[in-house]
Amino acid sequence: MERVRADDSSSPVSPGRTLLAAALLGVGGYGFAVVVVGVTALALIQVGVALMERPALLLGVSVVMGQGVAFGTFALGYLAYTDRGFDFVSARVPTLRDLAWSVGGLVALFAGLVALSVLFSAFGVESASNAVTEFGERDPRVFLLLVPLSFLFIGPGEELLYRGVVQGRLREAFGPWVAIAAASFVFAVVHVFSLRGAGKIAYLAVLLVLSPILGVTYERTDNLVVPALVHGAFNAIQFYLAYLAATGWLSA
Repeated sequence: MERVRADDSSSPVSPGRTLLAAALLGVGGYGFAVVVVGVTALALIQVGVALMERPALLLGVSVVMGQGVAFGTFALGYLAYTDRGFDFVSARVPTLRDLAWSVGGLVALFAGLVALSVLFSAFGVESASNAVTEFGERDPRVFLLLVPLSFLFIGPGEELLYRGVVQGRLREAFGPWVAIAAASFVFAVVHVFSLRGAGKIAYLAVLLVLSPILGVTYERTDNLVVPALVHGAFNAIQFYLAYLAATGWLSA
């Protein structure tokens, strides 16, 4: 289902300008988050909080201030600055149909992840690890903390910026399907900054395959809550499984 925005027909939209705006939004949002998290961390350290010695607290501050406050502020600030308004992003209480799409999207994400894992294993391809893994190795409780944070901040914050604003901005010039592909590319590339070790291309390939699923759920439901739920649940389940593995309940 293709949406029509109030500003879509007001004037021609430049494809080149739209691509540049999408790229700047993706990278700029990440850069803004780094600044916000850094300033917050320094402020806490200055008042005596031993942030660097407490990985769970450090990661919690990073997620809340980064994906939550920074991504949200950056996205909403852009909408206000460009006079698109907050209605540019479609969000509402999920209907039964929305929930069905949420379940289907989550199943599709895990099916895609399993398929890619089998493919990588068959060809001996190793994927890079996310920086979060390092925190989890120091303190497995970090993974448990990330379960609720996935629903509260990671899913909503990243989907607001990359699906709601970046994908929405691209849709103005290219329509929904090109917007899904291009927004997924921006989303994947930005994640390279948080990767550790070899196998970054493989990790990005995973994101390029899985991210369009989130974009499709947004386009088909016209409700940003759906990809936010799917994203949050996907991350939360992975973090809980990582906790079980790190504590010996599952074989790594």
